[in-house]
Amino acid sequence: MSELLTADRIDEIGVLGSKSPDPAAFVAELVGAVDEGRVADPADIGYALLVAVDILEQAGDRADALALATRAIAEQPDDNAYARAVRGGLLLRLGRTDEGMVELTALRPLLETDPAATYLIDELAESGQAETALEWLTGALDAILDRTRTQQHESEDAQDEAAAMIYGLAQRRHNLREELGLPHDEYDNLADRLRAASDHALGAVDDGPATLLFWPQAEFDSLLVRWPSLVDSYPPTWDEHRASLERALVDASGMGGADLGVVVGTVADLAAFAERTGSDPTSEETLDEYADSLDEAGVTAWPPGRNDTCWCGSGAKYKKCCLPRSRG
Repeated sequence: MSELLTADRIDEIGVLGSKSPDPAAFVAELVGAVDEGRVADPADIGYALLVAVDILEQAGDRADALALATRAIAEQPDDNAYARAVRGGLLLRLGRTDEGMVELTALRPLLETDPAATYLIDELAESGQAETALEWLTGALDAILDRTRTQQHESEDAQDEAAAMIYGLAQRRHNLREELGLPHDEYDNLADRLRAASDHALGAVDDGPATLLFWPQAEFDSLLVRWPSLVDSYPPTWDEHRASLERALVDASGMGGADLGVVVGTVADLAAFAERTGSDPTSEETLDEYADSLDEAGVTAWPPGRNDTCWCGSGAKYKKCCLPRSRG
């Protein structure tokens, strides 16, 4: 049996395929692994197909990309909103506007419930539908603000979630209007006030950027080998580690967090830090202090642009690497 297709290899293909003079070979590797049941983690089947979709679209083959996007939807029936959005965007860019809008419109209610659903806005904007994107953002803000005014939240968590949704939608709408050169309106002013308030609140508790400690794959594996007790503090796999950081950053951003990013740790550096400070390298306090010490060495800002290299170091585009992981 041929070698299993791992998440790391999918990431690598995402980088190589977009630059290769023969992208078809990489698409064949991805699709072949899916056909033959060789994807190491079945949860990555949809991801593999969507990376193939991206390679094909960049190569100008939107028809085949559409076919694979349709297959990705079928391969993950319980969690296919992102794949459906990709398919809708492809339909728009193929000139099949009515079909594309039907696909995306069916997902539009997610903008009121899922903080990550702004991928719908990205697909619209990338397909020349910026005015529709603004209309949807405005409608989602109207609906959530109306519920906030007229209905009592079930819990404090529900209230926080609503606030996070309002913040995220207002900022995305504000950014899109700035890109289009539109003048400020009431919701732009709201976005400015919310951002100023969040910056002030964060500044009152922390003068530096809000950063998380990230371990590259080799370092993550070495970390758990050297200090086995840390298995209770970290997810069991590196893929889950970077996915958990991505979700935490998305949540922090939704709650108004600014200047977010990651700092990269190494086992040797942590050991040296613990020896220098006389602390336990497995304690949460030491890990936090170690992360703070790395701020001086440089922070990888988050989020990168959708088409920029992902923050995790895979080399793949953010939109095809850790961005989808926030929806896991």
